[in-house]
Amino acid sequence: MQIEYKTQGTCSRQINITVEDGVVQNVEFFGGCNGNLKGISQLVKGMKVEDVIAKLENTKCGFKDTSCPDQLAKALKQAL
Repeated sequence: MQIEYKTQGTCSRQINITVEDGVVQNVEFFGGCNGNLKGISQLVKGMKVEDVIAKLENTKCGFKDTSCPDQLAKALKQAL
């Protein structure tokens, strides 16, 4: 399954995600903190969707109510 998610409230603009059999295969962020988001993408690769959501959901960025990791969790949750 290919997911194209337009982020809200973050520096990144979009997240493209590939999920197969409930496991994250690839994550690509557009915009945002390049190195950090590449690291997050590598860390979640091979994880179950539910585990990624549980780890990243409600992560805040500074004074914002959301973050790029939180937006990734929202995208995956919406896809379920």
